[in-house]
Amino acid sequence: MSHHNTKKRITVTQPSLPPIQEFIPYLEKIWENKWLTNNGPFHQELEKKLAEFLGVKYISLFANGTLALITALQQLRITGEVITTPFSFVATAHSLWWNNIQPIFVDIEPKYLNIDPEKIESAITPHTTAIMPVHVYGNPCNVTRIQEIAQKHNLKVIYDSAHAFGVKLDGGSILNYGDLSVLSFHATKVYNTFEGGAIICHDEKTKQQIDNLKNFGFVDEITVVAPGINSKMNEIQAAFGLLQLNYLKANIAKRKIITESYQNGLKNINGISFLKDIPAVTHNYSYFPILVNTDEYGMSRDQLYFKLKSEEIYSRRYFYPLISNLPTYRSLLSSAKENLPVANEIAEKVICLPIFDSLDSEDVSKVIQYIQHFSRS
Repeated sequence: MSHHNTKKRITVTQPSLPPIQEFIPYLEKIWENKWLTNNGPFHQELEKKLAEFLGVKYISLFANGTLALITALQQLRITGEVITTPFSFVATAHSLWWNNIQPIFVDIEPKYLNIDPEKIESAITPHTTAIMPVHVYGNPCNVTRIQEIAQKHNLKVIYDSAHAFGVKLDGGSILNYGDLSVLSFHATKVYNTFEGGAIICHDEKTKQQIDNLKNFGFVDEITVVAPGINSKMNEIQAAFGLLQLNYLKANIAKRKIITESYQNGLKNINGISFLKDIPAVTHNYSYFPILVNTDEYGMSRDQLYFKLKSEEIYSRRYFYPLISNLPTYRSLLSSAKENLPVANEIAEKVICLPIFDSLDSEDVSKVIQYIQHFSRS
């Protein structure tokens, strides 16, 4: 391969941004309305548009996904212990910790890296009140099995759907499963509002309660019904979200093309594997994780990660380290490595390759070429 000193940086992700001039009229409208936050017109419109777009009944917008998770747990009055996955972004477990709930980690299944339903039941104790699974990389969990277990043991289910915007299972939104589902609209997500998030629920009363909780518990000017928090989405975020919706389908289509290029380019490299698309699922192609088998590939995941970095190709070891191996959570009984063999193995093997809608095909080819080049074959 040719080596130039002036290599172009290929970042792991880049936010989708619409043309700036298209955003100006929205800002002018906000200036004219002088309504900056607290359920303004753009906020109301975005909730309506998102519910339609996603195919869900009720959606409540939040300032970010973590506050949405924290509020979802408050809404269902979750206490005690919650069964969750160690293979996720820290916000999943942090939201439990902030609510004084003990996360109980169970292992993941090796195929899609989601929580392993077969490991859930043995982790249930008299203190368990809920299950918080994650649709990792936007691949749906085994929602049917999780629902059965939850019903049998009278547990609530809150899905961390931060990666699953627009994902469908058998034609219906993945967000309609569980008691509540939580989205993130962070800058790095397929759909972003700079920062932002949402809770999806199934009835009007719950939606009302969530909306109260995110605004200090106010019902009207003088009535406060619950010790709420301030986690409202402002008008600038909401307006930006409305504009972003115009580009979403095209962006996901571009990501799909990139995904297919990676799949074709990497499928014959020894020691490199990737997750297969799931037949009944409409994917959003938010991430492209690969797994590196050291023996077959000829170098470890970390070696490949740093080699790519030296060529100005920035990948991400997402998720590493495991949440269960972080100082805050290490002392929990359920964090023991022997309890989480699959998750620990995957955390040592995974790399998310660069993917974003404006990534050009030459750069994708370059990433593939380097991975090929570094391999033993």
